[in-house]
Amino acid sequence: MISKKKAAILVAALVVLAVAAMIVVFQGQAAGQVIIKPKSGRPTLNLSQAAQTQVQPPAEPRPQPAIVGQPMADFTLPVYQGGQLTLSSLRGKNVLILFPRGYAAENYWCTICNYRYVELADLEKAQKIREKYNLEILVVFPYTRDVVKAWLEALPGQLETVRATKNPADPSALDERGKTRMERFRQLFPADYALAKDEILAPFPILVDGERTLSKKLDLFRTEWTGSKVDQNIPSVYIVDAAGVLQFKYLGQNTVDRPGYDYILKVLEVINSGR
Repeated sequence: MISKKKAAILVAALVVLAVAAMIVVFQGQAAGQVIIKPKSGRPTLNLSQAAQTQVQPPAEPRPQPAIVGQPMADFTLPVYQGGQLTLSSLRGKNVLILFPRGYAAENYWCTICNYRYVELADLEKAQKIREKYNLEILVVFPYTRDVVKAWLEALPGQLETVRATKNPADPSALDERGKTRMERFRQLFPADYALAKDEILAPFPILVDGERTLSKKLDLFRTEWTGSKVDQNIPSVYIVDAAGVLQFKYLGQNTVDRPGYDYILKVLEVINSGR
């Protein structure tokens, strides 16, 4: 017969084992595992079926920098004006791909990028540069179609703001800060452009990179750049020749350092000459 003392020790040992088994069960569940109890009565720890088949979120596109002198990787994006566009479908033409910054701050568009867009549209209208240089021009934004629409609708008002800042009614009434801003605008925006209030200026295919697949692949998309915390692209310029080879690439270090269109047209002349 078992003494009372031995019986008490046995009961205590069984309680300890039961508590240990419960701890193992809870730890297994917390780790996404199940406890399988075979006939031997001893618990065995295995990965749960759910953990084995858990769907991982899609990985971010890995940046693949485009290299001058090598073929530009193909891409397909929706076009704001309708349909889709694949880069390789333009083979036989030079392709100028522009990545404007977009937002420069929350609810504020990059004035320089917008001015440069209108400047290029005016250049095409005056000189027919697409025909002259066997060229297609693509403009890529890292936003959804609704945001691109808002950007286009904001252009007329922004051009009006530029003109008003350059040419105030009474420059002598400005304080020093106002005068400095006036002179800076006159330097950055030498030409006067205007659009009707509801005019949508879209002479080139505008590519809607709402998922940022291309912008991230080229390592252009940022949520902070030059101190501005907002979704934006680094302003960039790519020129792909008629054979699909990247011949020119520029990535901005700030908003104002981009090459002028006179320089870009000289690059196109060299490309077309085969030099």
